[in-house]
Amino acid sequence: MLPTRQLANPFDLLQREIDRVFDRAGVGPGNGGTGYMTASYPVDIHEDENSVLVEAELPGFKKEEIDVSMEQGILTINAHRQAETKEKGKAEPYLHERQYTRVSRSFRLPIAVDEGKVECMLKDGVLNIRLPKREELKPRKIEVK
Repeated sequence: MLPTRQLANPFDLLQREIDRVFDRAGVGPGNGGTGYMTASYPVDIHEDENSVLVEAELPGFKKEEIDVSMEQGILTINAHRQAETKEKGKAEPYLHERQYTRVSRSFRLPIAVDEGKVECMLKDGVLNIRLPKREELKPRKIEVK
């Protein structure tokens, strides 16, 4: 017998679509009615024997608009972009969707890292963060005598 897929409640689907419209307009529940866009962004987190590596997609953000912080084992990445202001003599916009945008994510790291040696680099819209593991947490080979 083939498994059957349950259909979503049509009222839930409608509510999700309404929420998306209001979020895009900057007045949704995630925005607190402040009139600016908030959003999320995709992140990959990898761990090797020496460090934790974080890759966050932040297209369109300049390095000056990104803030990375560490506190009590929690990595926080914030980015914000100001809306472009209308220049004098410039034509009225036909469509104006690029507005103030703020994105923020926080992650509890799986292990303790050396916070003094964290490296961040923004290239082609991807923020790469290398968080070296503390020496005492790195695997060590023990010699058998």
